[in-house]
Amino acid sequence: MYYFAYGSNMSCRRLQQRVPSARVVATGILHGHRLAFHKSGRDGSAKCDAAQSRQAEDCVFGVVYQIDPSHKSRLDAAEGLGNGYEEKTITVYRAGAAALTAFTYCATHIDPCLKPFAWYHEHVLRGANEHGLPAAYVAAIVAVESIEDPDPQRQSRELAIYA
Repeated sequence: MYYFAYGSNMSCRRLQQRVPSARVVATGILHGHRLAFHKSGRDGSAKCDAAQSRQAEDCVFGVVYQIDPSHKSRLDAAEGLGNGYEEKTITVYRAGAAALTAFTYCATHIDPCLKPFAWYHEHVLRGANEHGLPAAYVAAIVAVESIEDPDPQRQSRELAIYA
């Protein structure tokens, strides 16, 4: 099954820690959506959302992974399916290749006042760079203001996968 990651799970290390069967298929684009850091996370910080947009030119870049269906429940739990995210079936467009049908998660709990923790922002940025997303898109991610996590141990745990 195909999963479209657009936030912290774009990072292969992050996603494979959660779902060992995850394998990169391609980068892709979700049209009619925009990347927003406004999903209310369980830790009180902002997470990413592929927010539906009324602007046809808006799009979210991301990574299509193939995952073993038996591992989907792990991903559902890690993402908080039913508690902040809902699953959505989408069409992902790839350069020079046929479109794919995939699932992704879209936010149901939104707070536009929240900011992402620096470690979460780093996961998203690392994933975008790892997969060569367009420079302007990466620059927009860089421009998102982040805050320090008041729990330094959590930050250390989160970023240990890159050591």
